Amino acid sequence: MSEQVSWVPEGVDTGKPSAARLYDYLLGGGHNFAADRTLAEKFLQAQPNARTIARLNRAFLRRAVLFMMDNGIRQFLDLGSGIPTVGNVHEIAQKADPEAHVVYVDFEEVAVAHSQLILENDPRAEIIQEDMTKPRDVLKAADESGLLDFAQPVGVLTVGVFHFVPPEADPKAIVAAYRDAVPAGSYLAFSQFTQDLQPKEMAGVVEVMKKSQNPMFPRTKSEIEGLFDGFDVLEPGIVPLPLWRPEGTNTDDPDKAGIYAAVGRKV
Repeated sequence: MSEQVSWVPEGVDTGKPSAARLYDYLLGGGHNFAADRTLAEKFLQAQPNARTIARLNRAFLRRAVLFMMDNGIRQFLDLGSGIPTVGNVHEIAQKADPEAHVVYVDFEEVAVAHSQLILENDPRAEIIQEDMTKPRDVLKAADESGLLDFAQPVGVLTVGVFHFVPPEADPKAIVAAYRDAVPAGSYLAFSQFTQDLQPKEMAGVVEVMKKSQNPMFPRTKSEIEGLFDGFDVLEPGIVPLPLWRPEGTNTDDPDKAGIYAAVGRKV
């Protein structure tokens, strides 16, 4: 049964859980529905560390954006950006430099609607409703936004989303299309679930997500390495979330992180 809430875009079936709203729930957000919470509880049964993993993934996003800012990046393309929660890319980037530009990309109606609401008074950030697995459409819309100059280096962000891209969609070709659209000196930040860490829990999560709109496809470290063709993978390489350039004292167990993370620079 669908929930009728004033902020829900017309036509959204709230009875069908979505990955964007599941992630929102795990992060402690309020833009999720009963179906999402039911799925999230099953997700938590399979992977009891899921809330910590969501927090670690969000923290990686912040560190990656600030790293890129430190290396001169002032424009970002955030693929599969999800439901806006505290610590969005434009907030992180514009705190460091108010002139930073951000184009968010998502296909989920609630994520898009809330992004539009948050960004309506920010001329330097925009959400485009496109499928990130169709780079040609995404890049056309991003170019038409007028916010990104593809002659200058871009920070491309694919954080916690590529585990929803099935093998038959040719993930390598998708990443390559974005790589080819940006100049040398651009960066790619990447994180996704892997079966290399906690394989039993990961198998349970895959089983749970089969019943959702967004089945999951974890990848091995070597498979993720293949997605970085044309990029120099920067130190410390492809590592569990808490090991990517941690700040301060790091007490999170990398073996329970569930997700590999890395940043590469286009050569």
